[in-house]
Amino acid sequence: MTESTPTSTTTNGQATAADALPHHSREYAEYLTAQDPLKHLRAEFFIPSKADLARETLPRNDHTIPPSSHDESVYLCGNSLGLQPRRVSQRLQQYLSAWATQGVQGHFKALKDSPLPAWLYADDAAAKAMAPIVGAAPAEIAVMETLTANLHFILSAFYRPDVNGRHKIIIESKAFPSDHFAVESQVRHHNLPPSTSMITIDPPTDTSLLPTSHILATIDAHASTTAVLLLPGVQFYTGQLLDIKTITAYAQARGIFVVWDLAHAVGNVPLQLHDWNVDAAAWCTYKYLNSGPGAIGGMFVHERNSRVTTTTTTTTSNGATNGDKKSEDKEFHPRLAGWWGSDKKTRFAMSNDFSPIPGAGGFQVSNPSTNDLTTVCASLEVFNLTTIAELREKSLGLTAYLEERLLALQKRSGGFKIITPSSPEERGAQLSVQLEEGFLEGVMEELIKGGVIVDERMPDVIRVAPAPIYNNAVDVWIFMDVFEKALGTVREGKTERKGNGEGGRLRRL
Repeated sequence: MTESTPTSTTTNGQATAADALPHHSREYAEYLTAQDPLKHLRAEFFIPSKADLARETLPRNDHTIPPSSHDESVYLCGNSLGLQPRRVSQRLQQYLSAWATQGVQGHFKALKDSPLPAWLYADDAAAKAMAPIVGAAPAEIAVMETLTANLHFILSAFYRPDVNGRHKIIIESKAFPSDHFAVESQVRHHNLPPSTSMITIDPPTDTSLLPTSHILATIDAHASTTAVLLLPGVQFYTGQLLDIKTITAYAQARGIFVVWDLAHAVGNVPLQLHDWNVDAAAWCTYKYLNSGPGAIGGMFVHERNSRVTTTTTTTTSNGATNGDKKSEDKEFHPRLAGWWGSDKKTRFAMSNDFSPIPGAGGFQVSNPSTNDLTTVCASLEVFNLTTIAELREKSLGLTAYLEERLLALQKRSGGFKIITPSSPEERGAQLSVQLEEGFLEGVMEELIKGGVIVDERMPDVIRVAPAPIYNNAVDVWIFMDVFEKALGTVREGKTERKGNGEGGRLRRL
């Protein structure tokens, strides 16, 4: 896409309606939005109004009534926290009603007029709904705990360092801090020094990007002494999408266990974790999966790493048939265990014999929050109205349109650069925009004044993420209009600085 007017034609050679519309015009954005086959999904979400964003108290009116289109904010922050699906409040009320009327019976009793399962099976329902989004069998998914906790559970099971052999964990140098903390603490937990057992991959240039060839070279340099590789599917700061399939196969061929942090990938880009032979992965559900702040996370463990083998032994007493005794021995990969990872058939027998569920479910520890599972499943109902492939197709178009407008503005006025890869195959929905030094605070203040919500990363980056499940081209156009004015205002020094340190702005996850 370029700034010039479109030149597309129909199959009979006639010009389309878009041909008369310059790409920089709002009319063109409205045309793209009208042609969007997924535009109906926007109505599944609460879009905050500009008045809501300015509020300092809870609203007294019915917040379920959507704001008029002219009062809607522009929310391009789904890479930090997704918007609330409208189905969530209905499903939560159904869950609360079951709890209120059934008490403990709700664990085993599903009400006939409710779409919700008995609570004992709520995690199974969530795993089944999650499976197509990550490209896995339901048994390979556990909806449990939170992202960093799940990384710890994975590493505690599969990081078994040998000081004379494989003891290193490879991680990117600019990983999300919680990943770094998890890896460093696991290394220290085994009484190993991070200085020698923790290898960080630095970008080879000042672009902050990690070329696949550079990652593979680092793997080669430490292949014989590395136990685990942990990388992000999509890098949180730059928005770079890594080649999960290639990197996984390359590392595994060198005997390395491969783990992926998919916080910014799940619900954003197509994934085929089973077919790509990924060893294990973890993610959160509050970004592109729209399940609410701090909601329960997800874990993938490939079926080959989570098998449970049962061996039955029969002991005959004094040659008498009626004296035969049978015992079962189960072989499974060692892990931190808890009762919720034990076979549902025997879980409530209160036996001290741990009989893990085959698959990722066997890595569960505690009873998961039914409140969280209800929210996750409500959000995944919306994903069930479309496919990841359809969302990706729309996302590619939205991000290309955003990139086109940004590049045109950069050419006209400067003041920023895009640090996300230009290739659509190397990015998801997010474009990271690095501002001139000293611009961030003023630009963010102006964006918020204009009813535009994006994410900021110190010292000088804004992350702009059109989520295809609820954003559209008009959102992109409005962002660009407000962003251009914000740059001009800041450049001219007209932004008033508030005296409260943070200027009233929020830091985002």
